[in-house]
Amino acid sequence: MRFVPDAVAAAVRRGARDPFTVQTVRATVAATLAYVVATWLSSEPVPLTAPLTALLVVQVTVYSTLTTSVRRVNSVVVGVLIAIGFSTVVGLSWWSLGLIILASLVIGRFVRVDEFVQEVAISAMLILGVSQVTSQAWDRVLETLIGAAVGLLFNLVFAAPVWVDTAGESIEDLARRARQLLLDLAEQVDRPVPVERAAERLHEARRLDQAIAQVDAALRQAEDSLRLNPRISEGLLSRLVLRTGLDTLEICVVVIRVIARSFTDLAKRRAPGEHLFTGDVAVALEELLGHVGSALVSFAVLVTTQVSRNAEEAEQRLAAELAAAWSCRENVAQLLLHRVQQHPEAWQLHGALLAEVDRILDELDLEHRGRRLMEELDRAAVAGRDRFTRFSKLRRLARGERLRPRRRR
Repeated sequence: MRFVPDAVAAAVRRGARDPFTVQTVRATVAATLAYVVATWLSSEPVPLTAPLTALLVVQVTVYSTLTTSVRRVNSVVVGVLIAIGFSTVVGLSWWSLGLIILASLVIGRFVRVDEFVQEVAISAMLILGVSQVTSQAWDRVLETLIGAAVGLLFNLVFAAPVWVDTAGESIEDLARRARQLLLDLAEQVDRPVPVERAAERLHEARRLDQAIAQVDAALRQAEDSLRLNPRISEGLLSRLVLRTGLDTLEICVVVIRVIARSFTDLAKRRAPGEHLFTGDVAVALEELLGHVGSALVSFAVLVTTQVSRNAEEAEQRLAAELAAAWSCRENVAQLLLHRVQQHPEAWQLHGALLAEVDRILDELDLEHRGRRLMEELDRAAVAGRDRFTRFSKLRRLARGERLRPRRRR
């Protein structure tokens, strides 16, 4: 009966890779720990603010948890200060309650607590409604700090999974969908294509645009998981490799949509039963689109590969596919030129088709990608230098040092 433990182990492994399952377990454990710590440190008999804070601040990544913790603590402290200020001037009545809610929501907008604006008003109302305002106020602040600290330490000790693999799978899936669309377009070149069927391919291309938003969301989660993660030593480089790779694929998807539009326009110009392309042109164009699709997948594998040896193999495959695609492109250009000279109708669509293929191949070019990646690294380095300079100025001002004005040249 070993299949039962094996099945359980397989289910556990699947759960460990599922973002919802991982986040549910992490939030539950962190909230429980926060409650235990709060019962030791807080004078409240039931310190539920601590587990509530931990539940709210424990995000998928360390970076998100840190930023959420700061906003949550900030909102509670501001609400408590507002309640203390109101309690010294007015009591609790219908008009004072409305006034404190209005003031809390307005001030919450200015202190940049984002989604915790309502928490400012909630904290103020809860504190204003108790008899011992000061003790209850600072107990609430203490419980909030405990919950935020437990949530942050929990994420640091038990670091969240790095969602690079998930983002990589999404990027590769997008490239394979684009390749399949190119193959579907290639199947149409040597046969009569009704306008309705060509329009279906155009709608599929537009749906790829919608898929980019989903891939972008997965990549943003992966980027956050790389920030402040103790298990990642080159988070910046990994983020830039994935981000620039997705940007390139997004451009290629847009160009593929334009190709699908050109095929639809060609279908409109053809007579009923007439092929889009015939003879050698159809064969060469079908081969070209196949190589372009394979190059897209090889590019996606290259940007999502973490191991250097596998990256080298992926780079070699991409270079081979690009070389084959360029060779086919030259052949198609010569054949289309000969066809246009004999049948000049729709010559602009034939030229546009070549230009669109050129754009995709240029975007996937290894030298082009290398330059783009170096530009992004330089831009990130400049941004980091600027942040360090501002931090140094603030630190010197805090010490009471005077800043020297820049000399004009």
